Amino acid sequence: MKAITNRQTLTIVEAGEALGIGRSAAYEAARSGELPTIRIGHRLLVPVLALESLLRSCLSPRGALHDQDPQN
Repeated sequence: MKAITNRQTLTIVEAGEALGIGRSAAYEAARSGELPTIRIGHRLLVPVLALESLLRSCLSPRGALHDQDPQN
């Protein structure tokens, strides 16, 4: 898997852009815990390693997403 960035953290908006989701969806995913975050001062950040780990965990050994409906 190609690294998302050479930085250690991303903003919520940057993480959303990397995932291909909008700003509101990214903040909702962070609020609900679907998107891993850390708080440093008043900033809410997404650790790149945690985001990459999350993406890897969503893939099956064959490379298909776990949550996909096999009938579609």
